[in-house]
Amino acid sequence: MINRRTFVKSLTASVVVSMILPARLNAIPLKKIIGIQLYTLRDLIKEDFEGTLKSIAQIGYNSVEAAGYYDGKFYKLSPKAYKKIVADNGLISISTHTAIDPKNAQLVIDNSLGAGMAYIVLPSIGKELRNTLDDYKKLADKFNIIGELCKNSGIAFAYHNHAYEFEAMEGVIPYNILLERTEPELVSFQLDTYWVVYGGYDPVTYFKNYPGRFKLWHIKDMDATPKRESTEVGQGTIDFKAIFASKKIAGMKYYFVEQESFNMPLLESVKISFDYLNNLNY
Repeated sequence: MINRRTFVKSLTASVVVSMILPARLNAIPLKKIIGIQLYTLRDLIKEDFEGTLKSIAQIGYNSVEAAGYYDGKFYKLSPKAYKKIVADNGLISISTHTAIDPKNAQLVIDNSLGAGMAYIVLPSIGKELRNTLDDYKKLADKFNIIGELCKNSGIAFAYHNHAYEFEAMEGVIPYNILLERTEPELVSFQLDTYWVVYGGYDPVTYFKNYPGRFKLWHIKDMDATPKRESTEVGQGTIDFKAIFASKKIAGMKYYFVEQESFNMPLLESVKISFDYLNNLNY
């Protein structure tokens, strides 16, 4: 459970983040900023990156999160070129999923800032780095170091969960260690709704227990089949009305639709998710 001192620090961190966001984030004329994680459209992006961005903008999405950073480039484009293509299609480049550690942090930071991003998100932890509770404590310390490097350069750092962080070790939930041992002004969390529920927990409970820590969300629904695969937002079993009702206590700033399994054409699928969120009262 978070204490008052930590909560105040997390609120302070949110003010700092709001100051470093690109100016264009505040220039979007629409009422809602509805984003999409580009990994969702990976197959289309391989065929036509710019055309895919144009298509999602036509659906109504107005922000994106990248998942294609390698060798200093985003989807084989320089940071400047990536930023321009995104902007030319009326979209905002808010964040990127990429591997980052203290050794490569400054290069990743510089390229992400060059692409106009406000957040760098570590998307996962390798199995070899998370076998014990001590491993998670070391990871939390490393997150603080990365977060400080990011903050000092004018960008924010966040960590994205899967389900393995909710597998108890010695009666302790590893995800809680990451939350409790990281500094709110240095490390935010991108809560993936699907993986939290898949792991057996309730996102809203985490919002209440750790207020202000979840600046970014992945909005991913779960189908009602035994496989519990991801599905179009609003068509599955996750209670998004309750989740969005808790957005203030969570500290949510931006969210991104993400989906991994499909039973229909990709653009048709993500339009269903967009329409649900655009019509959701929150």
